[in-house]
Amino acid sequence: MSILTDDIKIPELLAPSGDLTRLKAAVDYGADAVYLAGEEFGMRTAASNFGEKDLKLGIEYAHSHGVKVHITCNTIPHNAEMARLPAFLETLNALHADAIIASDIGTMGLVKKYAPDCDLHISVQSGICNYETARAFYDFGAKRVVLARELSLDEIAEIRAKTPLDLEIEAFAHGAMCVSFSARCLLSSYMTGRDANRGDCAQSCRWSYSLMEEKRPGQYFDITETDKGTYILNANDMCMAEHLDKMTAAGVDSIKLEGRAKSHYYTAVVTNAYRGALDSMKTAPLGGWKCPEWVLEELNKISHRTYSTGFYLGNPQNSQTYENAGYVRDYAVAAIVDGYEDGCITATLKNKFLIGQEFDCLEPKAKPFIVTANKLFDGKGNPIDSAPHPMMTVKIPFERPVKPGSLLRMKA
Repeated sequence: MSILTDDIKIPELLAPSGDLTRLKAAVDYGADAVYLAGEEFGMRTAASNFGEKDLKLGIEYAHSHGVKVHITCNTIPHNAEMARLPAFLETLNALHADAIIASDIGTMGLVKKYAPDCDLHISVQSGICNYETARAFYDFGAKRVVLARELSLDEIAEIRAKTPLDLEIEAFAHGAMCVSFSARCLLSSYMTGRDANRGDCAQSCRWSYSLMEEKRPGQYFDITETDKGTYILNANDMCMAEHLDKMTAAGVDSIKLEGRAKSHYYTAVVTNAYRGALDSMKTAPLGGWKCPEWVLEELNKISHRTYSTGFYLGNPQNSQTYENAGYVRDYAVAAIVDGYEDGCITATLKNKFLIGQEFDCLEPKAKPFIVTANKLFDGKGNPIDSAPHPMMTVKIPFERPVKPGSLLRMKA
């Protein structure tokens, strides 16, 4: 795999937005584009998603900061839903969405008809694994293809070499992995009646399973040497932060972060980290880029499963966790910064803390730094020894201004 050269541009950073608050976090922390869903037709019903009012506000906020908005219409709709789709697409067109992401061929045709001003992006759900399929979607009118997660970097490079240069390539770099091909799964439907292909996955692949022999009903046998059963389908999370140069060299135009159902905190941290990693490429010597250590540290401060590189570097290694389906959660948000005045950070409390608490401060588009509450005041300026009440205003003396929206974190 080749390395970065001076004629390769830095890819777009595409961040998830589960609601308006998370959209603003993605924009503020450095996304070049965001992707989100309306109240129907998107693959994450667990996210809050966007009604028409929030769609308008979100698109306006993103565009005012030079950030593009991609709308997911990537479920596999049934007949009863199709009559509602044209009006929704017309609304997206009128709101000036930049792109619509689709996986169903019928939906793609409707996008071209009812949202002609929006670019057509082909979802990962379409399972694009070769250059002929990518080229066929290009001929159909696609501006971009989101490649299947089951590809290696060498395969991506070949697709790039054998498709039109104005066909953009998007690929996932971070987040939860699905055990099924390109997230097309029937397990949730079978187990719970919740259709993963219509955005309602119950994550049945994360459950613990045991083995039962047909003629011994009720007798369960562990599949591994533990007393908890085994999480045989539980895929680890993806993290390609250390290999962004290889993804870029392979021809990836857009680095995609998974997580529309994740928290505001997750959105801010992962967007800021990948922004820092991509920006560091601009000043790195040719062939000498290395992911900044602080970026890797940041990605361990969000809720995550064990990380892997998926299929990108060949057959998956360290790709599943068999002991449990739990997340690593080491940090909590203590307060969100509202502003800076009279030598003090003013913030809104999220989790209680005491005077003397040391915070790891995450400021938009910046490397984290330490803030220590050696002195602590309430919103009226009265000295206090603790901050016990959620949503109360606190003031912490600090030597310089801190941007609004910054997160004061503490070890959980």
